[in-house]
Amino acid sequence: MTTPLNMTLPQRGAIPPALLIVCAVLAILQIASFFMYFGRGWIFEPSGLGAPTDFINVYSAGRLVLDGHPAWAYDWDIQKTLQIAVLGQSYPGNFAWHYPPPFLFVAALLAKFPYAVAFVGWAMVSAVPYLMVMRAIVGRPFGLLAAAAIPVVFTNVLVGQNGFLTAALIGGTLVLLPTRPILAGICLGLLSYKPQYGVLFPLVLIAAAQWRVFISAGVTTVSLAVVSWLAFGTESWQAFFHWMPMFSQAFLVEGRAPFGKMQSIFALVRYFDGSETLAWALHWSLLAIVASTLVWLWRSHARYEWKAAALAIGALLATPYLFLYDVMVLAIAAGFILRVGLSEGFLRHELPLLGLAVVMLIAYQFLGAAPTGFGATLLVALMVGIRVHRALGGNAGRAGAVLGQAVVHGTNSPA
Repeated sequence: MTTPLNMTLPQRGAIPPALLIVCAVLAILQIASFFMYFGRGWIFEPSGLGAPTDFINVYSAGRLVLDGHPAWAYDWDIQKTLQIAVLGQSYPGNFAWHYPPPFLFVAALLAKFPYAVAFVGWAMVSAVPYLMVMRAIVGRPFGLLAAAAIPVVFTNVLVGQNGFLTAALIGGTLVLLPTRPILAGICLGLLSYKPQYGVLFPLVLIAAAQWRVFISAGVTTVSLAVVSWLAFGTESWQAFFHWMPMFSQAFLVEGRAPFGKMQSIFALVRYFDGSETLAWALHWSLLAIVASTLVWLWRSHARYEWKAAALAIGALLATPYLFLYDVMVLAIAAGFILRVGLSEGFLRHELPLLGLAVVMLIAYQFLGAAPTGFGATLLVALMVGIRVHRALGGNAGRAGAVLGQAVVHGTNSPA
């Protein structure tokens, strides 16, 4: 049901000079911005105290595992007490641990090192598979530069988040799926550490009759659950399921994290003071549109690159809980667009729209947290929809474009 993705290098068309220059400038600016920020409180503040960032929840969870209390990682009060001890200072709010128990293996490994070493090491090591996947998707060394140019790279390094890993696992699944289905399933199974991004994959795999990927992913997921149960006990899983509703209540209902920090249609509605009911209604409507479009697309004769790009976009649109650092996954969709454009030529609108998406991601930093990442996701979805429409034509083509058109109309909601 799918067109195989040729993993050899695509035809070596010339890289548009503007694209090459913009990517190089963006990569250099991110490196420069990082070094400018380095002396102003990246891991440690000028006072010598630890800077409160997202990575502290991973490190403190790992410390609790090493101390023999993995279930305590889910207790907000215990977590914060330990985090204050590690940082040497308190901070408003919570950096709560909410990952399934299998990710405690990663946390425990990182906690074996000093805090700064673990922070830097995590950023560097998790970036490697992301770069490798982008190189494979784009099909030439330029993929490495394109990967480094995505503005969300800076965000992930700055706060020590795991967007690189999430993007690498989704990208790895999509790259390997046509030729290495077992390995693709393993990548997808490992993505269960963030299950909200995998909800549409089973539906698509069933629609495309990708049974080996489906089974491999299921076996990997179950194996991880069993191994983590043996390592961390029943109490860790009980704690995970006990604290998840509280976490959802805090972030999706009470808005303890500003809604501008989340990059979903749900957050967009709440950001503009729309009601929770309206936000959920639009989210579930969008999810239904995305799911049905992906099923149709993956059963169609569209080329594999557009199926893969659409599924990466769908993974982002499917969850209401999406922070900017995980918009890193949008690089995977952009990589497939670049692959086709570099080998066969770009449509007139594609590079300008990619540039606008990048501008929207950069704008987040200057607007004091706003759902601009959601807008960038819509732009890339529109690009894929147009490509599918042009390729298939007629009524089928219009169905293929519904993803891009529908999500654009969603921005004109009463919110």
